Amino acid sequence: MELRINRRALVGLGLAVAVAASSLAVLRTDSGTASSHREAPKIAGDPLNDNTDVYAFVSPDKADTVTLLANWIPFQEPNGGPNFYPFDTGSRYNIKIDNDGDAKPDVTYQWTFRDEDKRGNTTFLYNNGPVTSLDDPNLLFRQRYTLKRITPGGSKTLISDGIVAPSNVGRASMPDYGTLRAQSIRNLPDGGKAFAGQSDEAFFLDLRVFDLVYGGDLSEVGQDTTKGYNVNTLSVQVPQSDLAIKGDPKGNPVIGVWSTTDKFNGSKYVQVSRLGNPLINEVVAPAGLKDAFNALAPENDADVAALVKRVTDPELARLLEAFYGIKAPATPRNDLVEIFLTGIAKQNGPIKADLNSQILNKDAAKLRPSEMLRLNMSIPPAKDPNRLGVLAGDLQGFPNGRRLTDDVVDIELQAVAGAAQSGKLVPGLTDKVDKNDKPFLQSFPYIPLPSNVAVNQR
Repeated sequence: MELRINRRALVGLGLAVAVAASSLAVLRTDSGTASSHREAPKIAGDPLNDNTDVYAFVSPDKADTVTLLANWIPFQEPNGGPNFYPFDTGSRYNIKIDNDGDAKPDVTYQWTFRDEDKRGNTTFLYNNGPVTSLDDPNLLFRQRYTLKRITPGGSKTLISDGIVAPSNVGRASMPDYGTLRAQSIRNLPDGGKAFAGQSDEAFFLDLRVFDLVYGGDLSEVGQDTTKGYNVNTLSVQVPQSDLAIKGDPKGNPVIGVWSTTDKFNGSKYVQVSRLGNPLINEVVAPAGLKDAFNALAPENDADVAALVKRVTDPELARLLEAFYGIKAPATPRNDLVEIFLTGIAKQNGPIKADLNSQILNKDAAKLRPSEMLRLNMSIPPAKDPNRLGVLAGDLQGFPNGRRLTDDVVDIELQAVAGAAQSGKLVPGLTDKVDKNDKPFLQSFPYIPLPSNVAVNQR
């Protein structure tokens, strides 16, 4: 099945309108927030299991593959020794894919970890000399991982002895960290690749939204809150046929993606964190439902009326009206339901374009509304990606999947303010943080190397 994108429909809805630089000063308003960093009470106290961001995109240098990338352990200060930032050995870290639209995982990539700790009672150091390779005896603490691919038909171990790229201790300890990153990338049996290790915190934004939505003016806007921090990254790059229904990405090009963490509680594994689209648990779910959302499976989303109402009648839209006078669009917000819960397709709602709903797949099941990041794998990578993604007519960008370069704060603010309904972007509605402080890499895993310089400097 050839999937056709109705570009005229997108343009007519304001989804191909670019933000003019001069428009930023027209309206003294801004809002934004982080993705899923310490977003719920329980997970805020358990950073090793805290999902921060999920990315899914057609690989720019290998367009017959898809890169799935998820981050954990937010706000890693690079100098935070002596234990630094290991993965939790009592947890399972997952990237899940629903390809038929029933909101249940059809493919799961699952990582588990084990420690190799040689420090004992002899030293407090992470390493006792320069580390020039992953098997360097000077590296006293390392983690190994097992990576499995799980489907309803069974489980297959893809990697049984992977080595995690270590935390970037500093220049003296790791004089060429790029070499360690390169050595940690593993080939998969089907020709794909996998990576586990520390990376730059690549989600760029001004996080001071929680000061009453930037204090009601622009005095608190424009600072990249996550600049200089690191995260832990898990990623795979796999053929599109590994993800599509019946291995047919031409007939079934749309997938849904989310990540979870399952923590062992002494008797069984329990889901303690979940992330699909950015910002959802952070600003959609109210405080009393945040922990529940982290434990919820997507297939159950539509049954939780209190959560669905937060999409159809978003609090952020009312706050923008209260603080800045931006009139909140009429409810119910079926445009946001389509963007976040069903994917964009003519038959799903008011956005009359076929873009990224699993219902567009030839062999789709009955669509179950659920929150996940949806990607149409048939749309090729943009030669010059636009940070506003679909807003700027770049259909390979967010909310069609998510690339590292996508400015999801600005995109989602405009969506909440009603850009898909009005056909116009709200001038000035931006957090004024438009790109990451470090350039993204040109090959897998694309996310920059971790910093080894203190965040707070004189």
